[in-house]
Amino acid sequence: MLSIGLTASLLAIANTANACTNFLVTKGATVDGSTFVTYAADSHVLYGELYYRAAAKFPKGTEFEVIDWDSGRPLGKIKQAAETYSVVGNMNEFQLVIGETTYGGVDELQKCEGIIDYGSLIYITLQRAKNAREAIKVMAELVAEYGYASEGESFSIADPEEVWIMEMIGKGPKMDNKKWNNGAVWVARRIPDGYVCAHANQARITTFPMEKASKNSISSKNLKKIFDKNIDVVYAEDVVDFARMKGLYNGTDENFSFSDTYNPVTFSGARACEARVYAFFNRVAKGMEKYEQYAMGYDLKNRMPLWIKPDQPLDVHDMMMLMRDHYEGTPMDMTKDVGAGPFKCPYRWRPMSFKVDGVEYVHERATSTQQTGFSFVAQCRGKYPRKVGGVLWFGVDDTYSTVYCPMFCGITEIPECFREGNGNMLEYSETAAFWLFNQVSNFAYLRYEDMIKDIQRVQTELEMNFIDRVRDVSEEFANIDDNLDNRLNSFSGEMANLMFTRWKELSQKLLVKYIDGNIKKGTDFNFETTGTRPGQAAFPEQPKYPEWWYRYIIENHGSTIKVPAQK
Repeated sequence: MLSIGLTASLLAIANTANACTNFLVTKGATVDGSTFVTYAADSHVLYGELYYRAAAKFPKGTEFEVIDWDSGRPLGKIKQAAETYSVVGNMNEFQLVIGETTYGGVDELQKCEGIIDYGSLIYITLQRAKNAREAIKVMAELVAEYGYASEGESFSIADPEEVWIMEMIGKGPKMDNKKWNNGAVWVARRIPDGYVCAHANQARITTFPMEKASKNSISSKNLKKIFDKNIDVVYAEDVVDFARMKGLYNGTDENFSFSDTYNPVTFSGARACEARVYAFFNRVAKGMEKYEQYAMGYDLKNRMPLWIKPDQPLDVHDMMMLMRDHYEGTPMDMTKDVGAGPFKCPYRWRPMSFKVDGVEYVHERATSTQQTGFSFVAQCRGKYPRKVGGVLWFGVDDTYSTVYCPMFCGITEIPECFREGNGNMLEYSETAAFWLFNQVSNFAYLRYEDMIKDIQRVQTELEMNFIDRVRDVSEEFANIDDNLDNRLNSFSGEMANLMFTRWKELSQKLLVKYIDGNIKKGTDFNFETTGTRPGQAAFPEQPKYPEWWYRYIIENHGSTIKVPAQK
């Protein structure tokens, strides 16, 4: 679906339920030895809420009904685990975190059949695994036993010690005498310590060491060996043979490339997907300019590496800021072309591709995008007890104007503003963070260059306060056993309430300051008054459009609006 041409792939990326972005950072690449996974769940139909599943124990013979994450339709029933772990969003109580991006893959492998879709695979695994290696084993076993119901997917899998990327694709429609078409083919690689990786709707694993050639790799037939810490590559035993059987590959095992076989890079795969990886790499390491033409879709043979070493160690605030990107400083900068309008708005409404006079064009697809349901920066900190060490920095709506609020992985209650069922895509809620943040961001799109500065001041104020508070309470909570869950609930709830109240105040002040296209004088909402009547403001500024915008209007409409010369 995503590898057959410009228009089809761009439209698929625009409309798929999860056209997402993930950044992966190992502990050796961070300031404090944390590992990070970031995730933006981007969809025009995905509501921003924080999922929670409590830990539980089940009697033997209990079944679990799998509900497709995208469509909500039942897929079938599987055996329930005897014990499940609590899960907050995409992180469980053991600091295991899993994210994803969808790449679709070749046409031959669409319309997969099975019980396990990619979303259920994530959340079932988080309930059953304690670390990244165990998660890979659980995921491989689930799709092998129950069949894989989705298309091509890249997964980010991390714990406090390791970070892995796993890429999977289903085997297409059911074949004769095959119950579930034997699940999926996949490969997982551990990111070397000290390095960072990323994926964004394009398969990225190319060639990889195989068991015969490397002692550090195993196939799924020896899956128990994954717990050997020397193993850093794991793959489905038929990942190459299946490709040969389907006529997708006819080379040697050593030259086999997962991405080039199951999701070859096209113009759209580079420009709409790999470009986001490029933007991340370009901001953390020098010398990435050599991949600029690849990211723009013009030199597809010059592929970026799967991982790179950043120039400087990264911290949690760096990760928040890296999730905020419109290709600034590159030829794809979305603030620079006429599509940004007079106020440099770096957003383009869908569809992403369009034709004029028979010629096809594209809008850019950046990491920061208006249709984000929720996003997070997951921080796994091995130096703290597990329920304290994991922090899911959670935000809703556009990553550029969201606030990442700290949710400890050990909480057992979700704050009201993030709670499931508090509003939805068709039901507004006064108490839902999703709708409040959308109010602010959608208003800002009208006069973006000015309003975003006011938004960023409050955003920075809140996030830096949260980072300081988390650092302080983590030391306190690390030495508490009694009533810890309630303390974690209280803290994360307090931070969410603070964020919601401050953002509500911001939304009101933005309306007052920018109403009707004017800008009231004053810095940081300290407005001047005339003194003639209570609440009457000094005459607001009526800032002009930029000169280039006036010229653009004249070029397109000048003859009908030109004032005649006085005689």
